[in-house]
Amino acid sequence: MDATHVSHIAICVRDLKKSLAFYRDILGMHVTFDEVQDTSTGGLPSIYKNHRKTRRTVHVRYGEGHTSPSLVLTTHPGDQADGGPIKLDQIGISHLSFTVADVKSLGEELVAKGVELAAPMDAFTSPEGRVSSIFVYDPDGILLQFDDHG
Repeated sequence: MDATHVSHIAICVRDLKKSLAFYRDILGMHVTFDEVQDTSTGGLPSIYKNHRKTRRTVHVRYGEGHTSPSLVLTTHPGDQADGGPIKLDQIGISHLSFTVADVKSLGEELVAKGVELAAPMDAFTSPEGRVSSIFVYDPDGILLQFDDHG
């Protein structure tokens, strides 16, 4: 296999409006694609747990172009998603992680915008006051980690 990079990671969300407000408006990601697809034909029904007629996919990413992976937010218009987010010790994708320049400043900014930290910032603060990581939950309870790039 000659893969060059991860193209995207997709997550199913309950309320796309709330998720876009979080990922686009609070985290500063850019929408690069938005489409409603028919999921009732072809092979698609076999990869769903429940029958879904349509799927809306919105791709968001940091940066321009296709050099960085996108996060694909999916929802099913007219249908309610089932299930719930998992924790770090469960099988499946347990969290998404982003590298940022200043974790402590980002944490303070997110808290000021009403985002609740999933774990106290103190847990990841060195004796010198350097914050190496923070964890927050998105509107669906999916765990996000932000790491210091250094």
